[in-house]
Amino acid sequence: MSTSTPQASTAARPAEIVREYGPFPGGSAVHGVSYDGTRVWAATGEKLLAIDPASGEVQRTLQRACDAGTAFDGKHLWQIAESRIDKIDPATGEVLASIPAPGAGGDSGLTWAEGSLWVGNYRGRRIQRIDPATGAVQRTIESNRFVTGVTWVDGELWHGTWEGDESDLRRVDAQSGEVLDRLQMPAGTMVSGLESDGADLLYCGGGGSGKVRAVRRPKPNRK
Repeated sequence: MSTSTPQASTAARPAEIVREYGPFPGGSAVHGVSYDGTRVWAATGEKLLAIDPASGEVQRTLQRACDAGTAFDGKHLWQIAESRIDKIDPATGEVLASIPAPGAGGDSGLTWAEGSLWVGNYRGRRIQRIDPATGAVQRTIESNRFVTGVTWVDGELWHGTWEGDESDLRRVDAQSGEVLDRLQMPAGTMVSGLESDGADLLYCGGGGSGKVRAVRRPKPNRK
């Protein structure tokens, strides 16, 4: 297992929120988000909601414990549920397997990349790469802020932060933990989950607001 420590932060710029979804019926909070190429999935505590990003309508509901991050590996959903991570068939809602979450209940964000799960630990201020078969920790990246959502896109690692009344989205060096870019959310706009659509948007869970927000992702060569 390898560990990377955080470096000095870079100056923030305002996040461009291009759309808001929700609140959704029966969902008082959003704890995690994912994207399966067609629908945005929102974890609301006891239900996973599949949302049409064009209309904002809820298309499907899965009754599953979902109190933190959500991920999609191309076929299955992965969902943090207290101290475990469930592998879920999105067609049926069946839990196919479960592994221990590395933070034992303190985990927040979740994403899939390079054949592994990447888990954000909130108060631990770290991101951990884990084996999806066993839950064994393979790498640790430290942050200097509380970590919420985590996502990979175009070879870039992004994570959300939430501390006090402030949240931002950070692009970090996956080797050193250095902060390369920061998008500051408006004051009081919390980030409780993060996922890319694979293109120009980052979907952010909105915590107790019950909303999902789409934020414009800067192009890789844009400073």
